Amino acid sequence: MKYDVVIVGAGPAGIFAAYELIKTRTDLKILMLEKGRNIYKRVCPKHHNGGTCVHCKPCSITTGWAGAGAYSDGKLSLSHEVGGHLTEYIGVEETQRMIKYVDDIYLEIGADSTVVGEIETAEMKEVRKRSIDANLKLVHCPVRHLGTERTQDLYRELYERIIASGCVEVLFNTPVESLVIENQVAKGVITKKATFFGDYVVAAVGREGSNWLLSECENHQIATEVGTVDIGVRVECRNEVMQEINDNFYEAKMIHYTRTYDDKVRTFCSNPGGFVASEYYDNGKLAVVNGHSYKELKSDNTNFALLVSQKFTEPFNSPIEFGKHIAALGNMLTKNRILVQRFGDIVRGRRTTKERLYRNNIIPTLKDAVPGDLGLVLPHRILTDLIEMIKALDIVTPGLASDETLLYGTEVKFYSNVIKVKATFETESVQNLYAAGDGAGLTRGLMQASVNGVLIAREICNLKG
Repeated sequence: MKYDVVIVGAGPAGIFAAYELIKTRTDLKILMLEKGRNIYKRVCPKHHNGGTCVHCKPCSITTGWAGAGAYSDGKLSLSHEVGGHLTEYIGVEETQRMIKYVDDIYLEIGADSTVVGEIETAEMKEVRKRSIDANLKLVHCPVRHLGTERTQDLYRELYERIIASGCVEVLFNTPVESLVIENQVAKGVITKKATFFGDYVVAAVGREGSNWLLSECENHQIATEVGTVDIGVRVECRNEVMQEINDNFYEAKMIHYTRTYDDKVRTFCSNPGGFVASEYYDNGKLAVVNGHSYKELKSDNTNFALLVSQKFTEPFNSPIEFGKHIAALGNMLTKNRILVQRFGDIVRGRRTTKERLYRNNIIPTLKDAVPGDLGLVLPHRILTDLIEMIKALDIVTPGLASDETLLYGTEVKFYSNVIKVKATFETESVQNLYAAGDGAGLTRGLMQASVNGVLIAREICNLKG
């Protein structure tokens, strides 16, 4: 049970770490451990156009080969400004160079060559002007859209290549219970099946495993700092309202600092012609909202997240539990489903009823969402921030602040406390333990998570000589 490298988690960070290792070295013995299922066995009936959730454990949307990325919209953000904090560790130029390197790999395995928003058009400049008028910062970020179904195809191809190398063993349905650390040196991991030892351990658990990783940090005195808590809603409107943005940007990243509290609110994960979806954490006990879009199958609606970022100070140290508490309030009102409310009802301080919901021009794409009142779920401060943000966005894309725009709650990004790492992504506290991806609080999307994995693999190869 002895390996050169043990990788915990088979999301984008873990996959690209393994792929870079086999590209560079053919003499390494590598083990990947994943709590979810093989990519060929990940089936979610609810995710495809309003099916029924069967509460599989663990959730097939958030776990398994390629992690939550396999069921995401599949957007590759090609700017260093979007999707993580790697620039803080390796600088802007190196981050951008590595994004290009990883993007070339995605192209090699079959990603669409089209990039939206690469060249600034006259229409994009007009949107930027309106954004300035509305006190919004528009972040220019070219996007390569893979699409949910094509994303799964690409990660299947990576799986086949990794397995074909003969260097990598992948064990599915094998959650890691704890790290093996002796004298502040990582030695391996413990599962119910066995203890696996490795010269190097890479913790790339994704958001699904962030709570576990935080508990391991506490158990082994691995230094962390409190990360940002992102809580908000998923907005859904007709495609016609967002057409200018969709056609010119695909996804326009906008940031607003609210007049009332000076809180940061940002748009995230826009899905033109997409579908609102629910995903489950804690073995199906906690439902939160998300969104995605296919390359071919399209709806009449666009959805995107609005997230309020809260940066807490000591003694607060539980960002994940804080987010779960708010999401649980919504679940309490809906019997573990997602709550939906019309923007007009939110502004008027009244709950949305089925009658008002279904007289809209817009038809909800999440079929089992429950009409209700987000004012009973979200803290007043967060709700005020969201209302201000939607009114600001309405200046840029008129019609967004109409009565019938839908808000689904709650959307929570379970970023762990940020693990303190060196520029090589080895943890400051434990030798030979590397932290990667969203679960470590270092990245926030497919591209930078993938880059993070590559960088760790290169460091390990250098150390192995």
